[in-house]
Amino acid sequence: MNANPYETIGFGYSRHRRPDPRIAAQIEQALGSATTVVNVGAGTGSYEPRDRQVTAVEPATVMMRQRPPGSAPVIQGYAESLPFPDKSFDAAMAILTVHHWTDAAAGLAELCRVSSRQIVLTWDPAVTARFWLVEEYLPEIAEADARLTSLDVVQTWLRRDGARVSIVPVPVAADCADGFLGAYWRRPHCYLDPHIRAAISALANLDHNLVERGMRRLKVDLATGRWHERHQDLLDADTFDLGYRLVTAHSPTAPISRT
Repeated sequence: MNANPYETIGFGYSRHRRPDPRIAAQIEQALGSATTVVNVGAGTGSYEPRDRQVTAVEPATVMMRQRPPGSAPVIQGYAESLPFPDKSFDAAMAILTVHHWTDAAAGLAELCRVSSRQIVLTWDPAVTARFWLVEEYLPEIAEADARLTSLDVVQTWLRRDGARVSIVPVPVAADCADGFLGAYWRRPHCYLDPHIRAAISALANLDHNLVERGMRRLKVDLATGRWHERHQDLLDADTFDLGYRLVTAHSPTAPISRT
């Protein structure tokens, strides 16, 4: 396996990547009536439901050590080779992690092998490329996204073997608590904070000089008011579609909704 990126960029992750309750509610709904859940690429435990039997799988010790007290039991392992028998869980969840897997196809196949329902949070790169941070300051993110596993690959693999797949948008609130790439769409000054950027893999993994150059331009645009002039329409918005998508797949016999 390749070295996990979170062994180097994961420090301080639990501070800036807290679960957002609105996203958590969508994931809870997608889990349906599942009682047993495996969280693959679990990180610090964000979005793990507290009222179900959860087992977490995470390769990076840096992330495992930041899991709060009372978190689900965690096993160090990789998505591509899950240490569980077939259909061990009602559902498997993978939240903003598939793009980091060494072999996404193998990992998605493993999700399907060990569970009857799969919930994957990913993104549509065509939408993300139009995000102002990407389009105006760091277009290199879109170039990098083109090489990563995202929505098309995820839904294609999960549709195999006749699974029913649904894809729903995950709008990002203006005060989103989870500091992923698009979380600060109405709080642009936050991107100037190197600690916040360090918890965003798309920025942490990008060439440092490119990021610094983009942030200098953003800082000037904020100081002069040019950013606010260009994005006046965002200032009164409560949510924004940045391309994040929740993909749910289940076999015809899997439970569809939670009662």
